[in-house]
Amino acid sequence: MTNLSLSETSLPRRRSLRAAVAAVAVACAVVACSPVSNGGDDNQSGDNQSAGQDSFGTPADPAAVKQGGKLVIALSAEPDALDPTLSRSLYSRYVFQAMCQKLYDVNEQAQVVPQLATALPTTSSDGRTVTIPLRQGARFADGTPFDSAAVKATIQRHLTHARSARKSELGPIDGVDTPDAQTVVLRLKQPFAPLLGALADRAGMIMSAKALQSLGDDFASAPVCVGPFKFAKRVPQNSIEVVKDPNYYETDKVHLDGISWRILSDASIRAANLRAGDAQVADSISTQDVASLRQEASISVLQSQSLGYQGLTINIGNVDGIGTAPKPINRPLAQNAKVRQAFEHAIDRKALVDAVFNGIHTAACSPISPASPFSSPEAQTCPAHDPAKAKQLLTEAGVQMPYTITMLASNTPDTLRLAQALQSMLKDGGFDLKINPVEYSSLLDEQDRGNFELLQLGWSGRIDPDANITNFVGTRASQNVSGYSNPQLDTLLTQARQAGDIEERKKLYGQAVTLLQQDDALIYLYRQRNLTAVSKQIQGLQVFPDGVIRAAFAGFTK
Repeated sequence: MTNLSLSETSLPRRRSLRAAVAAVAVACAVVACSPVSNGGDDNQSGDNQSAGQDSFGTPADPAAVKQGGKLVIALSAEPDALDPTLSRSLYSRYVFQAMCQKLYDVNEQAQVVPQLATALPTTSSDGRTVTIPLRQGARFADGTPFDSAAVKATIQRHLTHARSARKSELGPIDGVDTPDAQTVVLRLKQPFAPLLGALADRAGMIMSAKALQSLGDDFASAPVCVGPFKFAKRVPQNSIEVVKDPNYYETDKVHLDGISWRILSDASIRAANLRAGDAQVADSISTQDVASLRQEASISVLQSQSLGYQGLTINIGNVDGIGTAPKPINRPLAQNAKVRQAFEHAIDRKALVDAVFNGIHTAACSPISPASPFSSPEAQTCPAHDPAKAKQLLTEAGVQMPYTITMLASNTPDTLRLAQALQSMLKDGGFDLKINPVEYSSLLDEQDRGNFELLQLGWSGRIDPDANITNFVGTRASQNVSGYSNPQLDTLLTQARQAGDIEERKKLYGQAVTLLQQDDALIYLYRQRNLTAVSKQIQGLQVFPDGVIRAAFAGFTK
């Protein structure tokens, strides 16, 4: 399922994700009730660090890179719609990073920094009025000016579009005022702690009002934003290309003529293209290839601990499509939490991670990373692997064993290895897992329609835990493909959104995780490391904990 782009700051040599996320957690927690301040600069890091140590990449040295050339990125899955309002995949964020800047960004330390805004927001004492100053002189790729009217048009579209994936992210925005061309004022129904984090992602990507008016729902066919590059063409299931935008406000920092993302779903083929020089970057390299790639003198491996998770979503009530009212589904898995709990008890997460991913990823039982300042013992509680308990629960639920479940999964080799390992493991717990592999974009379509019983998919993660939870399990939330609804959980998540105190939010999220594990509409499996291989012909390519490849300010080495 499953942005950040900042090339000016340097990188820390060794810094834990907990320390990194803590810096922004304070900002995100306070944005609903008081002004926020920015963080500072850091030191530089090197390449090819050892397994388990973060290596984000470093900014390009302008004196050491050529001007021109096209960067080719071998991409593991096809992006969905190139429309910030509708997009929900990580892979579209790769493309957006190069051509659709945001009001705010997040740097490699997970600190929120201004991008199209000129400063962090100022918030009224009651937390209900948020004022954002905007950059002057910026232009969209179509030449029209970036101003408060464009910001208003974008946010209103996010809030009102029938298929918007951003509505839940923007919470209780009640109105948008534009006192002048360089100022936007957001009026909230109540304080909203996650707002800053949302504006540092797709909700903060501002689209050309002219393009929105002319293209409407077809915006993705020719997207127009502010960015170092502009959209050139897309060949479905093959490639996406962007070219340098002469309208960009800092065009002197853009070294490449263009970037091409080529869709290659097989990790071994991506690695082969990188080795052969047909691509300079390969995303999501297989854990099977990491060791050999690290040994190659011409290749760097960038890695970082993800903010997100991989999991299993169970269709509990998605009958008429995402965003519609949940309806009963006549299947024991959908109707009876004991069957879902049994399914979770049949899974040995550590064994999965060790067998399928060589121990590079880590087991996860929660949407909240242990490194997050919002984590707690309650948030990290993990139901034990207990096949006997799984069979007991199935007996109590009155279902016949083996109980058959069909899982929808993407058809990539790594995902299929995971699915097959699950299939074998679940037999001891009384389940017969059938696997239905499909192409990634088809998987997204099927999940939205509710055409699945069980789904394997993940989320790349955001700095504020609300963006990793509420959108997926809140009643009728914009990415709640399960059709799950629990009013008690909704109340906890709403309280956490309005709380300005980190400790209070931490307590509420711990309670939320307890409920999630009782209902088991979404079973969290593991937390991946972001793994990207880069040719040493390239400087300035970076990947932060959100997993997004930042290529906009990269260049070929002289």
